[in-house]
Amino acid sequence: MPIRNASSLPEALYSADSVREIDRYLIDQQGVDGFELMQAAARAAFRQLLRHWPAPGAILVLCGAGNNGGDGYLVAANAHRHGITARCIAVAPTGKLAGDALNALNHARAVGVSVEDVGELGEDGLEKYLASATLVVDAMLGTGVTGTPREPFAGVIRRVNESDLPVLAVDLPSGLNATTGSAVGDVIQAKVTVTFIGAKAGLYTGAGAGVCGEVVFEALDTGHDISGSGQPPLARLQSWAQCKEQLPVRPLDAHKGRFGHVLVVAGDRGFGGAGIMAAEAASRAGAGLVTLATRPEHVTAALARCPSLMVHGLIHGSELPPLLARADVVVCGPGMGKLAWGQQMLQQVEQSGLPRVLDADALNLMAGRVPVVSDSHILTPHPGEAARLLGCDVADVEADRLSAARRLQTMLGGVVLLKGAGTVIASGSALPVIVPGGNPGLATGGMGDVLSGIAGALLAQLKDPQQATTMAAALHLAAADQAVRTYGYMGLTPTDVISALPKVLWEAEKVNSGDDQEAL
Repeated sequence: MPIRNASSLPEALYSADSVREIDRYLIDQQGVDGFELMQAAARAAFRQLLRHWPAPGAILVLCGAGNNGGDGYLVAANAHRHGITARCIAVAPTGKLAGDALNALNHARAVGVSVEDVGELGEDGLEKYLASATLVVDAMLGTGVTGTPREPFAGVIRRVNESDLPVLAVDLPSGLNATTGSAVGDVIQAKVTVTFIGAKAGLYTGAGAGVCGEVVFEALDTGHDISGSGQPPLARLQSWAQCKEQLPVRPLDAHKGRFGHVLVVAGDRGFGGAGIMAAEAASRAGAGLVTLATRPEHVTAALARCPSLMVHGLIHGSELPPLLARADVVVCGPGMGKLAWGQQMLQQVEQSGLPRVLDADALNLMAGRVPVVSDSHILTPHPGEAARLLGCDVADVEADRLSAARRLQTMLGGVVLLKGAGTVIASGSALPVIVPGGNPGLATGGMGDVLSGIAGALLAQLKDPQQATTMAAALHLAAADQAVRTYGYMGLTPTDVISALPKVLWEAEKVNSGDDQEAL
């Protein structure tokens, strides 16, 4: 599910450890009462519950042993006070509770909330509770839990997911690693996730992007500045709503020479479409001039599809330098293949020293030899390509996408854009960036070719590789979200996303120029 209300999300993203330290800082050094903080979190979660389910019916709250469980007991208490049927199941025995979590349990019981230990329900007890509920609140496992959920949590998670009931996750879905976004075992599939104090990086990338549903951030205004905690952010969140504000307004006397000349080198035999889509995407993303260097047999198809392109059919890499001499930016790799033709093209592109976007087969060729380290390139691997470059398994990349992107950037230089759910961008000493958004329609061949073309166009216009890469990722996702309004997820194609680019850009241009009466 796309993350909605992204413009209201915080920019700073933290690790789970940092958020716990911020919480401790507020309590120990700023004098914020821990139980009052828990009550504030519960009230915020309950507000979001009513916002998304105004008539929730019967609520089943699943509670763990720590503060996350305490939040759950207090959510149930809030529901009970509002006349909503709310039952709690203690997935961790209530006898294990202490401190604020125990206070929360006692408070819930005092106001009349029914609490039963999962171990006392019997074989079919949980199913009966699920059958009578219309909504589940997940408050089982918090940020302090990593690794595979153990029983009885794993079994409860499976039964909740099988029930198809909507789930509100408190702070994070149980089973998700709040720092990395990985889920190595069973994980709750939430419809809405309400997170507190500091936004956790893992909610926006990897499995987190798929299981959190709509992410709502509640800062729990305590009147204290959390920057005093000394906890540095792990990453930054940059959505299209934020990026589009940086889109330059074009003057009335603009001409094509001001917006860069992008050369797309792509499309060996049998893969001509990849280069054509990358070149058309570069044109639709605002490049002043776009040249496509491809196999001769693809020239006619390219001109028929996009006659504004300058298309050259090349047989050998020695024919490329004259085209490189006229370009400002090169996009290299889509459908290029790993045979002699592709190898020659990549060699010429690297020797040119031009700013470049390397994707697809350019990355696969780099993985097979000593790679060229450069500050002039943008690399856009998907997890498989990243794994080949790093010499590891795809599972290792997906286990910690932020770390994988940073490792690639350290190894190869430049800017690295790791594709996949919750795009990650790593650039030198700057904080990594996570770009939220997108939809399941992007899971089809050719979408990466479109992204590489967009990145080339924006690099030609903005000059700043990190800014261009971030904006390209956000624009690509926004265009995909725009396109699904017409085509839906299953039928979405890369050319549909290309066709949506002008509308998304035009809406941004109208806002930035002040002519936003009709802009969304």
